[in-house]
Amino acid sequence: MKKVYSCLWLGSVFLASAAGIALFIVLFVPDLNIYWIILAPVILALYQAPAVFIFWLWKKHRSKE
Repeated sequence: MKKVYSCLWLGSVFLASAAGIALFIVLFVPDLNIYWIILAPVILALYQAPAVFIFWLWKKHRSKE
């Protein structure tokens, strides 16, 4: 994989991760109660799933080299 494409993959991972955290904050922090605090790790993990998938794809393509 070319270095430019590798940087683009990693950049998209960071953007997806930041978007997941921002979406969690926007949707759940204003109305936070004890139930959301208990469920917060699960919800945050779901919002981070796209970033993890992109990172997995990047590692898979990088290991092929």
